[in-house]
Amino acid sequence: MSVSRCPHSSAGKLSSLWLALMLMSFQTIAANYTFTVEPTYTPERAAEVYQPLLDYLKQSTGHQFTLLAPRNHHFFWRDLRQNIATDFVFEEAQFVDYRVQRYQFVPIARTIEDSRYSLIALPEVAERGLDGLIGRRVVCMPSPSLGFAMLAELFTNPVAQPDIRSEAASWRDGVEMIFGDEADAAMVPRYIADLYPNLVEVAQSKTLPGPAISAASSVPEVDRNAVRDALLKLHESAAASQVLAELGITGFKETDASDYAGDEVILKGFFGYQ
Repeated sequence: MSVSRCPHSSAGKLSSLWLALMLMSFQTIAANYTFTVEPTYTPERAAEVYQPLLDYLKQSTGHQFTLLAPRNHHFFWRDLRQNIATDFVFEEAQFVDYRVQRYQFVPIARTIEDSRYSLIALPEVAERGLDGLIGRRVVCMPSPSLGFAMLAELFTNPVAQPDIRSEAASWRDGVEMIFGDEADAAMVPRYIADLYPNLVEVAQSKTLPGPAISAASSVPEVDRNAVRDALLKLHESAAASQVLAELGITGFKETDASDYAGDEVILKGFFGYQ
């Protein structure tokens, strides 16, 4: 005895299969995300430094990432206050908390190393201590970079200040200005200071949580998690080892907004803060 098949049943199964395939296709479509970095390099140098990281994230997540590198901290701070759109951002603690509090950004990973800054100089200058730098040329990245903010905390007397020069295009550039007799001292991240054993630490800043990568609240959670997971495995990638070395870190670890709670107060004394 033959059994007849219902054509409507077969058509329904085909329709369901087609719908499932379509949904899978939509889910795997690569998104295009912007990735803003704090301007500790010139835009040209930032492209060289961060492109391997963006390539790694693309390979790991399937999404496309476009670097946004502001010209300097003045432009970076202006864009931050105006909430210029970006999907991901890599920045120091005070900016992380500022975005969390005002724009609901979500920190997803931070550097394993904390942030600490060193004021360094040639031995004959360093031996005079902080007071010996009053009125002398001290180079630093522009305000409101964390280095500038930490330098300001070292000199609390408004009438006894160094001659702060915000002319460096990068942290290393500031150190080279000492050797070129364009500055008497430089405020730099600790990992930069460690590269110059012939310079002496005059003072060091307090320690803060290391820079973090945060995602805008508009980024789907599944994509945030994919980027986070890729960052946590970054140290396993041979292609990314150069990025870690350049940034002076060994890798990333998980974080959340609570790690940075209250750090945005560092920005309180800078123009435009509200």
